[in-house]
Formats: sequence, C-alpha cells, structure tokens
Amino acid sequence: MKDKIKFRGRPRLLEGKKIRKIDARFTEEEYRRILDLEKELGISRADLIRSRLLDNLPLIMVNAKEMIRELDEIGTEIGRAGNNINQLARYANILNKKGILSPAVTERFNLLFQDYITGQTALEITLRKIIRTLGR
Repeated sequence: MKDKIKFRGRPRLLEGKKIRKIDARFTEEEYRRILDLEKELGISRADLIRSRLLDNLPLIMVNAKEMIRELDEIGTEIGRAGNNINQLARYANILNKKGILSPAVTERFNLLFQDYITGQTALEITLRKIIRTLGR
C-alpha cells in the first residue's frame, strides 16, 4: 500500500498562472513615480504596471486614501445638514404648539427642505456612478 503524498501550502494554479516576464528599464524619475503610485494606490508595482498597460486604467485609477477622506467629509456634512434640519423642525413644532408659527416660515422651510432632498438625490446618483466605475 502506497502512502498518499500530502501537499502543503496553496494549491497549484491550473489557469491564470503568470509565467511570462517582461523586463523594462526606467529613468530615476520614472521609477520614483512608479514607487509613489505604488505607495499612494496601495497596489504592487507589477499589478500597477499590468493594469496600466492591459486595462488602460489611467482614467479609472483612484487614490483610495484620498477618496475615503473625501467621502468621509461628505458624510460629515450630510450629518450636519440632517442635524440642522432636525433642530429647525423641532423649533418649528414648538412654535406651532404655541400658535406663533408664521406660514411664511413654514413655506420657506419646505422650499429649503426640497432643495436639500434634490441635492441628496444627486449625491446618491453620483456615489452610485463612482462605485460602479470602481467595481470594473
């Protein structure tokens, strides 16, 4: 009876194995730019060069750290706007209970709130487009 050989580690790739190598030479400036992009985008040099050459991604490559920071700022602003709206609605309810709420104030609030909702919808559409583009 033969002992079965136990393979250790990751299973061998049957398809998609990278076996070909291309050498290229760069100037010091070009090499520094590649290193900067590698650090900035958080991907390896090989993946960076491969994606730039094969997928023509200069338009789609995104600085992930910068995008997350920007999205975080947008989220903070949305939170502030929502907080302000809640405070205004609460104050309007207090004035309404006292019977001193002006109809002009209510009308103005409704117009501003409609503008807010329109901006919120536009932002959602834009964020969906960004997510779809990054998913490619």
